[in-house]
Amino acid sequence: MIEKIRLKNFHKFKELELKFDKRINIFVGDNESGKSTILSAIDLTLSGSIYKVENIGLRNIFNIDVISDFMNNESKSYESLPKVFIEICLSKDNENYELNGKNNSYEESTNGLKLEIIPNDEFSEEISNIIKEEEFAFPFEYYKISFNTFSGKLYSQYKKHLNHIFIDNSKINERTSNYKYIENMYNSRIDSVNKYKYQNKFQKAKQTFVNNVLNDLNKEIADYKFSIKSNIKDDLEKQLTLLENGVDIINKGTGKQCVIKTKFALLKSKEKKHENKIVLIEEPENHLSHINMNKLIDIIKEYDKQIFISTHSNLITSRLGLNNVIMMSDNNQITLNDINSDTNEYFVKAPNQNILNFILSKKVILVEGNVEFLLTEKFYEIVNSSSMNADGVFVISTGGLSFKRYLEIAKKLSIKIAVIRDNDKSYQENCVDNYKDYINDSIKIFSDIKKERHTFEVCFYQDNKDFCDNKFKTLDDMLKKNNKTSNAFKILKTEEEITVPLYIKEAMKWIKK
Repeated sequence: MIEKIRLKNFHKFKELELKFDKRINIFVGDNESGKSTILSAIDLTLSGSIYKVENIGLRNIFNIDVISDFMNNESKSYESLPKVFIEICLSKDNENYELNGKNNSYEESTNGLKLEIIPNDEFSEEISNIIKEEEFAFPFEYYKISFNTFSGKLYSQYKKHLNHIFIDNSKINERTSNYKYIENMYNSRIDSVNKYKYQNKFQKAKQTFVNNVLNDLNKEIADYKFSIKSNIKDDLEKQLTLLENGVDIINKGTGKQCVIKTKFALLKSKEKKHENKIVLIEEPENHLSHINMNKLIDIIKEYDKQIFISTHSNLITSRLGLNNVIMMSDNNQITLNDINSDTNEYFVKAPNQNILNFILSKKVILVEGNVEFLLTEKFYEIVNSSSMNADGVFVISTGGLSFKRYLEIAKKLSIKIAVIRDNDKSYQENCVDNYKDYINDSIKIFSDIKKERHTFEVCFYQDNKDFCDNKFKTLDDMLKKNNKTSNAFKILKTEEEITVPLYIKEAMKWIKK
């Protein structure tokens, strides 16, 4: 298993170290926060493929700020040229002399794999001359790519130490990507001995076709012969596809492909060495209906190997467990693995899937129910003369009982939270004492302090009596359970002037700051 990863000058990260769970790791964050970068780093390092690295291009791999800093440094030298490395530290479950050593930035004896991109010392003189020029292009061409274990032994795509598969659902509509997936699955399921044996038999079968089928045609055309292509692009794995019940998966719908690819990648093998020990999944939610999303989640939950997932899905984030989440942002990476087990279980079971929206937000208003949720945006615009979207404020209806579940996470992530709730006839007990362990500079509870103004509806009625009497006749009518949502909608749609209750007004002003 992968215990942790360390990156230096790779894509957006100058320095990064992350520790991982032994089973499920879920990367969430805004676009460009680095979720895909982590998956790519793991994929490249485990692959041992120089071709993969070159295909991306060193210009796209190096951190652009590091390159800029070097180019603008007046005292630049060969020794100060930036380097890239990815170190993957592996668990010590099994003693493996090929993996264990101190060939890492920690200089500690442990198991691991390392991808390194450094200047090629064979061209040190040429590189030194280039960077002395007044104007020059950064010498990417003079860098070398190497894959080494922590013991210092070279490895490659032909001798890998850990089977893995990368399922990129963000590119599921690209035909070449689909065939690449099939090729990768084939290579992960077959050892090198059988791979060469199958390839030889495939070439033999092609030659048999030429000799037995094309022979008659070739007799008719002197000086020329039809044959079968035999270059590397026509190897066996390039010709394979994958069928489900006799149908090519590439002819399946995109949503179905997502499920099939993941399910097949997670299949157990009779020979353990052919199983994928590491599975990387990019945006598994792509093109999936709610039903298929749940099917996919169940498949992932049953898998007993290590999985790394990047996602924008509330459902995946909550159902696979918040304690497996790694929150990615521009400034830091935060894990939620130490949240209360009850809180984690609550969001696994909660029907309202807002948790990802919550943890990605900077400012949140928490309200008790549907009525307050419907009216919050209108009240916000009345009070602040601006929209919640423009001010980066998100609203969530919690049902009242789960405020503390959200607040526990908010404290860890430093999210600014305004809780708007009823005092239920005891402001001190319900709105002060009840939250004493959560209140800080970023979390504040807002409620009317008067006992007789114990609910939102009562407060709104008293502050807008003429309006309410005209619309709803009586307070009792306004409070009837079956009428609450429809009455809230009437308030939402009205163009008449209304008064926002003071405690809600205070919450709106505070959250905007």
